[in-house]
Amino acid sequence: MQKRVLIITGMHRSGTSLITQWLSKCGLQTGEKLVPGGHGNVEGHFEDIEFLKMHEEILADHNLPKTGLTVDHVSQFTIYEKEKLKSVIKVKQQLYDQWGWKDPRTCLFLDVYKELLPDACYLVILRDYQSVVSSLLRREFKWLEKKYLTRKYFSRLIWKAFRRGRRMMKFYNDHATEYLKVWIAYNQDILKCIETLPRDAFVVVNYSMLKNEDEQVFEYMKNKWNLALKYSRFKDIFKENLIGPDVAFEQYVEDKSLITQAVILQEKLKAYMTTD
Repeated sequence: MQKRVLIITGMHRSGTSLITQWLSKCGLQTGEKLVPGGHGNVEGHFEDIEFLKMHEEILADHNLPKTGLTVDHVSQFTIYEKEKLKSVIKVKQQLYDQWGWKDPRTCLFLDVYKELLPDACYLVILRDYQSVVSSLLRREFKWLEKKYLTRKYFSRLIWKAFRRGRRMMKFYNDHATEYLKVWIAYNQDILKCIETLPRDAFVVVNYSMLKNEDEQVFEYMKNKWNLALKYSRFKDIFKENLIGPDVAFEQYVEDKSLITQAVILQEKLKAYMTTD
């Protein structure tokens, strides 16, 4: 039986955890040891710890943030780094006839994975830039706020009544452009990758689409990619109340050409959102 590998790729805060949870429910092997739920993802991250740790290590070795929230790339992989990736892939291939993994940082390594897994299929998860940047701003501000909420009652009161609003505006002003640039960089990498792939080697989806079209996507993966899966309804795991509101962050982005760039890129990727 031919080995089938599914690379689940998408920008941070794009619903990659949610959709990988669905794939796991359908029977896809997505890792022996997964990152548990926590801040920002109470349902679980569904990230294969082996791939996550490798990605973090490689980024750190090249003086890039382990979070992957960067517009920069690894300029050149060392022999050691490539061999380490190869060794994990080899073990997975020996253990499973079909498997996949999810980690948003994968977007930064698409070139090397295309080289190491030339026959892999790609499930690309797209979320609009407004929602992604908003989600990042809300999540990261919560980290900042956490230290104030652990203080004594009077300090917490002052924070909530007087300081929180100002600090939030400053945080958004300091980080909105940065997060928008990261969204652009990640999705440029995705677009560059899929433009070099056969059309039947990738599918572009988002969680809104899957609420209504999960059966079509499932059938595509089963029939076109020969994945032995058992259908499970996406609606059964999707929780609307966990999706936060958008932030009007555009006012904090001084260079408006970045928004234009994001809109154009988003439309290019949305054009691929079909399983025909």
